[in-house]
Parts: sequence; C-alpha cells; structure tokens
Amino acid sequence: MDKSPDAFRTISEVAEDLDLPQHVLRFWETRFTQIKPMKRGGGRRYYRPQDVELIKGIRHMLYDQGYTIKGVQKLLRENGNHFLVAIGSGDMAAVEAIAQRRQAEQVPLTAAAQPRGDEDALVGQPKVKPSRRFFGLGKSDDEGPVQPDSSKLSRDNRALLQEALFDLLECKRLLDQVR
Repeated sequence: MDKSPDAFRTISEVAEDLDLPQHVLRFWETRFTQIKPMKRGGGRRYYRPQDVELIKGIRHMLYDQGYTIKGVQKLLRENGNHFLVAIGSGDMAAVEAIAQRRQAEQVPLTAAAQPRGDEDALVGQPKVKPSRRFFGLGKSDDEGPVQPDSSKLSRDNRALLQEALFDLLECKRLLDQVR
C-alpha cells in the first residue's frame, strides 16, 4: 500500500526514495537548519513532504551541480527554501521567478549613500560583478574553464578549491574529536 503524497515519511523511506544513506540525512540535519523532521519517542524521525522536497533540492545542488555544503547554505540564506524546493522539483519557471523577485527587491543606493573611498568600502555596490554559478549562467571569460595547458586557475575554481579545503579541514577536526 502506497502512502498519500501528504503523509510523513520515515528516514528509511526518504533515504530509499532519494538514493541516499540514512547517515547522510542525519548529517545534513546538522548542516542545514531548514531540515527539521519531527522526532517521536525513541528519536524516530518523520519527514514532512516539504522537508523531503527541500532535501531533493539540496541533493541536486550537492551531487548534480557540484556545490559545496557552504555554497548550498549560501543559496538557502540568499534565496530561501522555496528556491531549492523548486530546483529539486525541476520547476525552472519558479526558480527564475524567485531570482527575478530577489533582484527586484534589491534597492540601488542613492548618491548620498554611496561609499566614498573605494578601498574602504564596507557597504555599497560590489567592485566586481558577482558570478552566477547556477548552471553556469552569466560567467565572464576569466571565470570560465581554463585551458589544460594554462598554468593558472579560474577565479571560480580557486574558490571551489578553497571551499573544499575548508570542508576537508573541518572533517579532519571532527574526526580528531572522535578519536
């Protein structure tokens, strides 16, 4: 007998549906505060349908798009849960609508509010146009792939390597604590 779409799911059901080990779901709960399954007696987890949809989006960004945990956390912070839920369900129209709404909400600074010193700027417009890593949209030439014979890394690749190094150091720290 199949459950209704609105039914709560156990961790084993979610893990099986998303092809993830259960320990990964438990780990993601510690990294993404937005994932909040109900816990019943004995600590048994029950995931709401919206939790499962959010996990689908997180899984897609981590495994299919190559984002780091920090990168997905930033996406959640900047765009909200609905953004990743739309990504997980493949609703690109909703993803685009959320991105457009977010851009419309950003109000440009008035001339009086513009920072005076370029080097001392703490608030204001970014010096460099931010890249949009999502599906590789909006990349400039120096952010794209680097030729194999080139001895330099692109800005995106350097940032990804730095994030990976940070994640590895954090994993090492956690493992050292367990030993």
